[in-house]
Amino acid sequence: MNKLSRRLAVALIAATFSLPVFAEGSLLNVSYDVARDFYKDYNPMFQKYWTAKSGESIELKQSHAGSSKQVRAVADGLEADVVTMNQASDVDFLADKGLVAKDYAKKFPTNASPYTSTMVFIVRKGNPKAIKDWGDLAQPGMQVILPHPKSTGNGRYSYLAAWGYALKQPNGNDKSAQEFVGKVLKNAPLFAAGGRDATTTFMQRKIGDVLVSFESEAELIAREFGKGEFEVVYPSLSILTEFPVAIVDKVVDKKGTRKQAQAYLDYLWSKEGQENAAQNYLRPRDADLLKKYAAQFPVIKTFTVDEVFGGWSKAFPAHFKDGGSFDQIYSQK
Repeated sequence: MNKLSRRLAVALIAATFSLPVFAEGSLLNVSYDVARDFYKDYNPMFQKYWTAKSGESIELKQSHAGSSKQVRAVADGLEADVVTMNQASDVDFLADKGLVAKDYAKKFPTNASPYTSTMVFIVRKGNPKAIKDWGDLAQPGMQVILPHPKSTGNGRYSYLAAWGYALKQPNGNDKSAQEFVGKVLKNAPLFAAGGRDATTTFMQRKIGDVLVSFESEAELIAREFGKGEFEVVYPSLSILTEFPVAIVDKVVDKKGTRKQAQAYLDYLWSKEGQENAAQNYLRPRDADLLKKYAAQFPVIKTFTVDEVFGGWSKAFPAHFKDGGSFDQIYSQK
């Protein structure tokens, strides 16, 4: 794709997700695929807050797709004021391009991640394949639906969750983990383009025995399809997923929107923002709210990317760059 085509493409993306509201200023939030419902609820809350605080009205625009596709669009010229992603490696990519501060994770509380989640299994009503843990996903004849691990945060978290589970088994090591993940990937009839596409594949197209996705996605599925259409299975061990946010410095300095962008992201940690996270089945950082919503967030043993893989700066090249473990596994599929 040439430069002109890329510019036209990113302009189209921005125009497609614009919310037509008369306003004195505007912000574009470029986000990951399954965050649509969260920001659909959050944006009106922030608009009301900002108008009351500053006397200004503000137009909020959204763009959603697979996380890596989104950051590439920003790098190619999509003028995002803020990015709200589901993995640090994508924000790191923008930091390396000079678009986001290198120390973005220190610009906001809790590692710049206002809420967390984890990866769970969504199975058909009655759990006909009796799926209980990651080991079941590697069994012959199982069909596993997940987004592409090389291009989506959802897919990468699923991949690393399975790898980490295998590592923590008796005598687990990188060789046994690679073999285990290879068996899981062999059971994937396709790789979805993003988290929402994976859900559509599983729920509407009726492909697969199990969908691996964020815990929060289960509630979104319930809203659309009804709680009786599926069950949620919590594995014995999973990965803690974080959702880093950052200001795109070059854009806000060019547009003069830094103050609004800062406030927009800060508000994610407010009581209202944290309540919205909980209501969208994302685990809030606010301890009181997490306790309030304890019934919808079962206790689950988790590990972090830092603990098991040494951080995204090591995990990404080892597993998802060209020639990494995913390519090594997939070439044999």
